[in-house]
Amino acid sequence: MPFYMITRPNRPVWRHMPQSVGFNGGSRLPVDIQADEDSYVITAAVPGLKLDEVEIKILDNVVTLIGGAQEHTAEDGRYLLREMGDSRFERSLELPDQVDASKAEASLKDGLLTVRVPKAEERRPKTIEVKSL
Repeated sequence: MPFYMITRPNRPVWRHMPQSVGFNGGSRLPVDIQADEDSYVITAAVPGLKLDEVEIKILDNVVTLIGGAQEHTAEDGRYLLREMGDSRFERSLELPDQVDASKAEASLKDGLLTVRVPKAEERRPKTIEVKSL
């Protein structure tokens, strides 16, 4: 059976397949997560947001980042082009170990949200002193 490929002039079809909604043009919040012996550090890009437009919830070992700017609306409600729609986001991140939510800290500077979540005390490495007998 012969193989047929449908093409447009100079453009194979697979180059024009829809891409998943993501970091540019979608509502997915880009984050980086780092870990050391004592804590996890989550960094999220939230350009243009103010402190009161970001909320962080921690339950068990799941950190949820919620926020977004007020929707921009025209006074008469009519647009010729609308690209600045609702910028709300909610992203839940499950961390591999239990965390101590009561000691979590967050800061917002230059469009970067940084959340430091300490690991639970029982999940941190312990150093045991070796004694001579």
